[in-house]
Amino acid sequence: MSEINVTVVRTGERAEAEVTTGTTAGEALGEDRAVIAARVNGELRDLAWPLSAGDGVEPIAIDTEDGRAILRHSTAHVMAQAVQELFPEAKLGIGPPIENGFYYDFDVPQPFTPDDLSRIETRMRQIVKERQRFSRRAVTDEQARAELADEPYKLELIGLKGSAGGGAEGANVEVGGGELTIYDNLRGEELAWKDLCRGPHLPTTRHIPAFKLMRVAAAYWRGSENNPQLQRIYGTAWETKDALKAHLDMLAEAERRDHRRLGVELDLFSFPEEIGPGLAVWHPKGGTIRRVMEDYSRRRHEEAGYEFVYTPHITKENLFKTSGHLDWYADGMYPPMELDQGQNYYLKPMNCPMHLTIFKSRGRSYRELPLRMFEFGNVYRYEKSGVVHGLTRARGFTQDDAHIFVTPDQLQDELASLLAFVVGLLRDYGLSDFTADLSTRPDKFVGEIEEWNTAEAALEEALKRAEIPYTIAEGEGAFYAPKIDVHVRDAIGRKWQLSTLQVDFQLPQRFDIEYQAADGSRQRPYMIHRALFGSEERFFGILLEHYAGAFPPWLAPVQVVAIPIAERHEEYLQQVAAKLREHGIRVEVDRSDDRMQKKIRNAQTHKIPYMLLAGDRDVEEGAVSFRYRSGEQNNGVPVDDAVAEIVDAVRRRVQV
Repeated sequence: MSEINVTVVRTGERAEAEVTTGTTAGEALGEDRAVIAARVNGELRDLAWPLSAGDGVEPIAIDTEDGRAILRHSTAHVMAQAVQELFPEAKLGIGPPIENGFYYDFDVPQPFTPDDLSRIETRMRQIVKERQRFSRRAVTDEQARAELADEPYKLELIGLKGSAGGGAEGANVEVGGGELTIYDNLRGEELAWKDLCRGPHLPTTRHIPAFKLMRVAAAYWRGSENNPQLQRIYGTAWETKDALKAHLDMLAEAERRDHRRLGVELDLFSFPEEIGPGLAVWHPKGGTIRRVMEDYSRRRHEEAGYEFVYTPHITKENLFKTSGHLDWYADGMYPPMELDQGQNYYLKPMNCPMHLTIFKSRGRSYRELPLRMFEFGNVYRYEKSGVVHGLTRARGFTQDDAHIFVTPDQLQDELASLLAFVVGLLRDYGLSDFTADLSTRPDKFVGEIEEWNTAEAALEEALKRAEIPYTIAEGEGAFYAPKIDVHVRDAIGRKWQLSTLQVDFQLPQRFDIEYQAADGSRQRPYMIHRALFGSEERFFGILLEHYAGAFPPWLAPVQVVAIPIAERHEEYLQQVAAKLREHGIRVEVDRSDDRMQKKIRNAQTHKIPYMLLAGDRDVEEGAVSFRYRSGEQNNGVPVDDAVAEIVDAVRRRVQV
């Protein structure tokens, strides 16, 4: 066999290696149990991939992002094999890896039960122990159709090859572009199972260290209600048993923090059946937190030079024809209302078209730019009932919407300033772990490439100035604009997409807005969409889960509860409460008939930051017993000192 040269990359170091023709990526990388795949010339490949002269190969470890995705995709195949062995009538849909796990869709006569999941998981463990080998082979379209003749959904995916997935959810996971490949699960040399898939996969099933099946859900084939409804089994897989346990512990903690449950327990909001799904009503305590959030946000926006605007909830359809929303967002809008002798009106799904009408209401000069408009605007979007999820996916919500109009030469500095403002305000709410995605020009786009290049460069420079780690999401921008999406990790490590900055070339053109430049010419401004919270409701839900309901004192609906040891101490604590109220502190005196210990437990249950207790000695000394939410207590604290500490903590927005 002839010798060929390849480049092996390990821990960032490149080394030339001479290997024989037919050497695989795994052989070139050597023995390492943590390495489960390779990147060959930038493409993820199986370890069995044969190398060619000049190839560059680097290892993919199982505990990396790519490694976990390959692990989860392979585990999805094992699950599908187990399902078809136990339920031979099951037809295969798709089975991709997803964040923290995987799923596979099946067409079966009856929905899966919890007992079915237990049986499937048991069979999966047996398959893992059998050390079945994942073996890739290329096939023609005709071969694939012949081998998968009994799999109608796979046949449909084969027909989508070469059409970028045909818009099919997950289609590219199975077939991608170019050649078709089938992966065989081999028990020795015996074929145990096969699936249409582009890979890559683990070397063997024995390389799956830890997994668990989680739940079953209904899912329409390719995400369309016009298609058959399939059964989707979700699972999770990790590189070690400890990593799996940590993930399951996180899920248990997430369930404990679920904002829908906490909303009821803390009497913050509800979703009455009489009103409809995805439409929240805010109770007094939830309304208090929301008001405090809005007031603080308004103050910060005012300091940053924003101007407040207000717009109606409904508008004539022509506005959304001009903006283009009726062309590409109609499915997310509520049906029109016929008013004014046949004129259609729509509930607004976003505020930007109305803000453009404000800009256009009179002539504008370059001296007015940047013009920053801000609104807490109520919007309505028709989310499918299956995806509505408390406050984090609602049908009616409030966008903290800003639209900034700038001259081209102001774009860079304005984006940097906007991003710094966004991150600073989020930090004030106790969030600090940020990452971002920069979504760039897709294959199909409108506008001039030069404008796209300018906007993308300005967005990237803003990220660099803000020192936020970011990933380039190539081709993931909207057809009309690139954008930055800011992500944050909460207290239990979950990643949430929050703020968005998007440079828009199209709406200024659609609405034909202009400003007079310094030379007297009429010029088109750039428009920046900026959503800070995304929606106020969703951000509230995220914060509620982040803090597990124990909001910092400045946000807590009740900041202090005063607890008399006996009824005769109530008047004294009412005087203490009056001093706190003079400083704007939200305080209650517990005058219930409960015993003192029960009152303390009630305050802890409602996650009130501070408790002030008073008995005979406290009254004599002009003091209180100062008890924190954590349980720590200081006795004999002078009233003025207690008031000063609480006021200072609220003013500085400290975490307690």
